[in-house]
Amino acid sequence: MPAFQASRWTRGNFLFPTVIEVGEKAVVRRKRSWLSRDEISISVQKIASVHIKTGLIWSDILIESSGGTDPLASHGHNKADARRIKELIEDYQARPMAEEERGPK
Repeated sequence: MPAFQASRWTRGNFLFPTVIEVGEKAVVRRKRSWLSRDEISISVQKIASVHIKTGLIWSDILIESSGGTDPLASHGHNKADARRIKELIEDYQARPMAEEERGPK
């Protein structure tokens, strides 16, 4: 599962950077702190939109679900990683549709 780590030079990521993992079934955001770990996951099929806000150097990523739950947000990723996260999600979402269109074997 590809993992994308936020830059340590951005707010809130110095000691414990945020990591986003994109798999075929789910997208997971992991954020550690001194005594705890916060993990949020959204099923790839339940993702409604991926919003990338690009600054001069870093990008913010907002992944919203169709279920109406809180969006998965992360900041401090480089532009190439943000684009790759979006591409992977779109590729994984398109796979089942292509299989359904072919019909039964």
